[in-house]
Amino acid sequence: MDRKLIYTGNAILILLVLAGTLAYFLAKPAAFRGTLYAEPLPPAGEIELAKADGQTFRMSEQRGKIVLLFFGYTSCPDVCPTTLAETKQVMEKLGDKKDNTRVVFVSVDPGRDTPEKTQEYVSRFSPDFIGLSGSQEDLEPVWQAYGVFREEISGATAAGYTVNHTARTYLIDADGNLRLSYAYGTPVEDIVHDLKLLLDK
Repeated sequence: MDRKLIYTGNAILILLVLAGTLAYFLAKPAAFRGTLYAEPLPPAGEIELAKADGQTFRMSEQRGKIVLLFFGYTSCPDVCPTTLAETKQVMEKLGDKKDNTRVVFVSVDPGRDTPEKTQEYVSRFSPDFIGLSGSQEDLEPVWQAYGVFREEISGATAAGYTVNHTARTYLIDADGNLRLSYAYGTPVEDIVHDLKLLLDK
């Protein structure tokens, strides 16, 4: 057999393999950086709580928007203000795309956090953030729906008690499903990266 023919055939084969490999990697969707929920994605638990202005917030009415949901309390000394400050940075880095994203903060301290106090607290970070609270009876089903742990620690501060609680941020996609979650301290850039992937769809 002609050596030129053999070389040409091998060269074509190598090019085809390289082209196929490149196409495979380019076709792969960009990976999310947060913790993914398993398919089929679980629907986000309903939240139905009174806002500071007297209107009712319902998670089921947020379809079409991405929601970043965090549970905390207004007397929190560290985790909550840090998370809210970082979430503010996330929203700023989204630019115009932030209009399709909501930030919701739900209290784990109904004994001290009224809807008005909770909204006032989150508004210090951004007037667009939504702060929600209610009675113990109102909030318990919400905590349970998202697997939120909370525990009051008596006499820990001059305020009387602190609250140990789950410190994750939940990302609910535009279809109303739990898509991702983020541990406390997740880099701002990672959350921005994931939001842009979803918002660009």
